[in-house]
Amino acid sequence: MRHRGLSARIGSRCQRRPVTRHLGSTPPSLDAREMAANAASNANERVYMAPPKQMVLISATAAGGPDVLVPVTGPVPSPGPDEVLIRVEAAGVNRPDVLQRKGLYPPPPGASPIIGLEVAGEVVELGPGAAGFGVGDRVCALTNGGGYAEYCTVPAPQCLRWPQGCDAIAAAALPETYFTVWANLFQLGRLSSGERTLVHGGTSGIGVTAIQLAREFGATAYATAGTAEKCAACLALGATAAINYREQEFADEIQALTDGRGVDVVLDMVGAPYAERNLWCLAFGGRLVLIAFLGGAKVSQLDLTQVMTKRLTITGSTMRPRSKSEKGSIAAALSERVWPVLDAGRCGPRIHAVFPLAQAADAHRLMEEGSHIGKIVLRVA
Repeated sequence: MRHRGLSARIGSRCQRRPVTRHLGSTPPSLDAREMAANAASNANERVYMAPPKQMVLISATAAGGPDVLVPVTGPVPSPGPDEVLIRVEAAGVNRPDVLQRKGLYPPPPGASPIIGLEVAGEVVELGPGAAGFGVGDRVCALTNGGGYAEYCTVPAPQCLRWPQGCDAIAAAALPETYFTVWANLFQLGRLSSGERTLVHGGTSGIGVTAIQLAREFGATAYATAGTAEKCAACLALGATAAINYREQEFADEIQALTDGRGVDVVLDMVGAPYAERNLWCLAFGGRLVLIAFLGGAKVSQLDLTQVMTKRLTITGSTMRPRSKSEKGSIAAALSERVWPVLDAGRCGPRIHAVFPLAQAADAHRLMEEGSHIGKIVLRVA
């Protein structure tokens, strides 16, 4: 599928081998050096004004296809206790956003009904008791909803500073995937140095992050992808081998690649169709971590013998229903363990395409088309 108005951009230092396409009328952003120079020269000239009362947001007028996403005007939210109000500069687009638009992933009680789970921007107001950040700080954040808008409230513990060299587009592409990968691959899956992992969907936002972090923390990563181009991208990101699941049986390939030993952790977003083969891929004491069910959640027949004979663990989690305390704990771990890696430019998001906020429907079409490699981001300001 071809899109009009594509233009390449060299990304910021927190992006590793970035490929960015800007769609619509939005011009390419400044590169990292220009941004840093401008920020330094303007640091003492900023005047912080009270946020407006109204903002542009993307509303899902009904459950349905991408066309239900339309820009409308609505009230700017006020930060509650322990929350910050962010003037959003960019927002990431993720699979759960598509499910929410379809009516299949409703927001949890108390969360904003506006779609959008990650943003980057500037703190413009603090709620009662909010700590850790001040007005004027640039942050990226895992939201509880509300990201497709010019302003968004977020619990302060779920915010992180922009890594060094990142612009808004790159920073907005971090929270959802990095929170998810750290919580599942490293905390639940207990992946450690010297171990091996199989990452399904290697060129998704999750896959790109998982491959890079596994490599960075001393593990060997294998990945699956559906085209030769995507397999090449996995290798460029640091995967030891990439398996084209349309042409190869991934379970057989993993056995061959590991001399019959298997991998220690499988990170899976496909679900039912891969269930039995995932178990075959695991080594003794291995862990299967489920983070989505893109291929279905119910398995009609499954031989569980391997779970007992190889002492396997099957686990998984979702991110959005977690408490503020849980998400804050993940953010603290990321700040300590992963953000220094991003600061050094050794890992980072791969940006596939950038759309203006008003073209959120087009961003969702691209997401569902499935041809992207890396992240899709909305430019808000």
